[in-house]
Formats: sequence, structure tokens, C-alpha cells
Amino acid sequence: MALEHAILVSLSERSGSGYELARRFEKSIGLFWSATHQQIYRVLKRMEEAGWVAVEAVSQGGRPDKKVHTVSAAGRAELRRWLAEPNPAAGPQELAVKLRGASYGDPNAVAEELARHRAAHAERLDAYRQIEKRDFPSPGSGRALHQYLVLRGGIRAEEGQVEWFDEVLTALNEDEATR
Repeated sequence: MALEHAILVSLSERSGSGYELARRFEKSIGLFWSATHQQIYRVLKRMEEAGWVAVEAVSQGGRPDKKVHTVSAAGRAELRRWLAEPNPAAGPQELAVKLRGASYGDPNAVAEELARHRAAHAERLDAYRQIEKRDFPSPGSGRALHQYLVLRGGIRAEEGQVEWFDEVLTALNEDEATR
């Protein structure tokens, strides 16, 4: 995922200046997608050149004008395209941004993407559990224990991912049922 998509989600939630956007990244989207102020300003310029954002100069009385960025029609189209696009290689950060932005595109397409990732994590979890059962009936000590502990870390990580996907998919299904 490009930083552009995280910015499109943030600006879809609320227009703002580069400074305001950077502050938002520090407090919210930055919890799962980080960007420096310089990166944000560079990307905003590229997005403006691509026609994804419109910029309005707002007078600040005695201070330089503030440039307020708003998502344009082309930016909304790009966000919808990206939200619907499957990406088997997407990591947790990209999926979190897609989930956060789901209402700006097709929430069902985002849910389908999350379900595909859930299935991949469940498959990996099953493989790890089979390895544990086959190779580590009792962990032992030394090198065998170290290998076992690494495997347990993988199992725990995959369990957490599957549980999160289950929670998200349940909530999305309940939300869909109430609409």
C-alpha cells in the first residue's frame, strides 16, 4: 500500500492541512501506519499533481495562508478502486487502513478481502499446529526447546490474527444486517 491511500482515508474522514494531517497520523492512523511530516507533505504534492486532492488556501490573518486538502472525485475513485482490489500480500497495516476506509468504497469487498486473509492465517495456524504435534510432543531442552519456543510464537501470532479477523468479520456482518 502506498501512503497515498492512508492519506486518502484520513482526508475522506476530514479535510485538513498537511500539518493537521500529520497530527492526525500521530494520534490515529499512525497507530498502524506511520509517516513523517516530510513524507506527508511530499505525498500531498504528488496527490495534488495527480488530481486526487484539491487544495484551498485559507487566510489565517497575519500568518501564511493554510493549504486545506480535500479529496477530489478522482481521489474518491482511486480510493474505491484500491479498497476493492485484492492483495494477497497485504500486511496488517494495509488491512487496517482498508478496514478504516471501508465505508468510502464497497464494505463487502473489504470484508471479502479480510475473509481471504483470515483463511490464509487459519491455514498457516493449522500447519504450525501440525508441526508442533509432529516434531515437538515434548519440547525438551537446548536447541529443541529454542525451536519449539519460536514455533509457539508463530502459533500465538496466528491465533491472534485469526481471532481478530473473526471479531472484525462478525462485526461487519452484524453491521450489514442492521442496514
